[in-house]
Amino acid sequence: MKLSELITPAALIDVARMQNNINRMQQQTDRLGVAFRPHVKTSKCVDVTQAQVQAGATGITVSTLKEAEQFFEAGIRDILYAVGIAANKLPQAAALQTRGCDLKILTDSVASAQAIVDFARVRGIVFKVFIEIDTDDHRSGIKPNAASLLDVAKVLSDGGMVIQGVMTHAGSSYDLNTPEALVKMAEQERFGCVHAAERLRAAGFSCPVVSVGSTPTALAAQNLEGVTEVRAGVYVFFDLVMQNVGVCQLEDIALSVLTTVIGHQEEKGWAIVDAGWMAMSRDRGTQKQTTDYGYGQVCDLAGDALKGYVISGANQEHGIISRTGTPDMDIVKRFPVGTALRILPNHACATGAQFPEYQALDAQGKIQTWTRFYGW
Repeated sequence: MKLSELITPAALIDVARMQNNINRMQQQTDRLGVAFRPHVKTSKCVDVTQAQVQAGATGITVSTLKEAEQFFEAGIRDILYAVGIAANKLPQAAALQTRGCDLKILTDSVASAQAIVDFARVRGIVFKVFIEIDTDDHRSGIKPNAASLLDVAKVLSDGGMVIQGVMTHAGSSYDLNTPEALVKMAEQERFGCVHAAERLRAAGFSCPVVSVGSTPTALAAQNLEGVTEVRAGVYVFFDLVMQNVGVCQLEDIALSVLTTVIGHQEEKGWAIVDAGWMAMSRDRGTQKQTTDYGYGQVCDLAGDALKGYVISGANQEHGIISRTGTPDMDIVKRFPVGTALRILPNHACATGAQFPEYQALDAQGKIQTWTRFYGW
C-alpha cells in the first residue's frame, strides 16, 4: 500500500524516526547504568513495544489493566501498572497474577494499602506493590519526608505484601524549556525518590527498586545514583509539547496524521482538511508554551514541516489550516483540493488514542498496519 492509497485521516508512524528515538533513550539509560522500563501507554501497540524490548528494555509500564492483559497475552510478563489501584480493580489484577503475569501494582495511601491487604488476605494471594512518591507537587504520591510513607509500608508489610519499591513521575518537567531547568528537575526527581527508599530501608522495610522517570527528565539526567530503573513513554514518538520543552526537534517526531485538503475559505486564507479534533484530539498542550502550534504543525507528504502553517482551528471532522501572522491569500494555489499533508500532534498519546490502528511507514515507503489497544 502507498500513502496515496490510505483513507484519511490516518495515524502514521515513521518507523525510522521511531527507531532512532528508541535507540536514543536506551543508550541514555545504558550510559547511566539503570534498567529501562518504557511506559507503553503512548503507543498501546505490540509492534512498537516489541521494538523497545528488542532495543534492551526490561519490562514495561502500563496505565490500564487492559493494556496489562493485552501485553501479557503478547508474551510480556514483567509489567508495572503505574496508576494507583482502586479496590474494584483488584480482582482483575489478581486474575492476571494467577495466570502468571509478574504484575506490580501501586499505592499512595493507607486506605489503598489496606484495601490491597484485605483483598489479598481473603484470597490467599500476595501482591507486589510500589509506593508512589510525589517529588514535584505535580499529581499523586506521598512526599519523600511524609510520615505516611512509613504508615503505608507498615500496612503492606504487616499484611504480607511484597514492597517492591518506590516510584515517581516528575510530570511538571513538561512545563520547563531549558536544559538547566530539566537537569535540575531530573536531580530533584532522583533525590526525592532515593530519599524515600532510604527512609523505608532505615525503618526496616525492603525496598529493592527505585523507579523514576518522565521523558524530559530521563533524557536530561546526568546522575542516577541510587536509582535502579527509569520509565518514560512519549519519547517513542515525541510530539510538539516535547519539542517546546526542548528534548527533541520537529524532525524527531515519529507520529503524524495523514490528512487531505477538502476545501478552502480563500478570503480568510484557510485550507480545510479532513482531520479535525476527532483525529488530532482536543489536546492544546502547546497553547501555554513558547510556540503555539494550534492543533498541530502542518507538514508536506514527506513529513517535512511547512513552518508557519498550523491547524489553527478544529471541529469534529474539519481542520482549518492557516498561516500564523499574515493570512496566506494564495492558500488555494499552495494547497489545492486533494493535497495530502501530514500533521504533527501536540500530544502523541492523545492523538494516537483517536485511532484503532497505525500505518507504519518504513524507509522504503512500505506500509504495514499495526493494531492499537483500547479500553480499560
